Amino acid sequence: MILRAAIADDEAAVLRLIEELFEPPGRRPAGFSSERATSGFQHAVAEPHADVLLALDGEAAVGLASVYAEFPSIRFGRRCWLEDLVVTASRRGEGIGRRLLEAAIEWGRAHGCSHLELSSAVTRQDAHRFYLANGLAQDALLFGRLLR
Repeated sequence: MILRAAIADDEAAVLRLIEELFEPPGRRPAGFSSERATSGFQHAVAEPHADVLLALDGEAAVGLASVYAEFPSIRFGRRCWLEDLVVTASRRGEGIGRRLLEAAIEWGRAHGCSHLELSSAVTRQDAHRFYLANGLAQDALLFGRLLR
């Protein structure tokens, strides 16, 4: 198993893994389209303050974590936002998610971030247990609004 930053040629594999986030208890975000996914992937690969960390078993992509170094806020400084973390269903429970989370934390440190944050839907109880078991604290509520 190797972890590395995704490159443009990884687009199809990354977008297949992203689709797994939409399976129950997940759901497809409002306005999601393949065009938006492609654009988001290309941005994450090209942007110096973003990455898609890919877990590979041989040639097969088995997991990913997308990370973004946010703007430096007044209160917190620069934060690392973990947007997506997914391991293909058949490989869960093998420690791949833990390795991706650790890689995301290291990526944040390397990009001058003060801490790592993420949001997770209330329906994702297994994910919540995973995050808590791996040292993350649940200390805030996240509110949002669709802008389109």
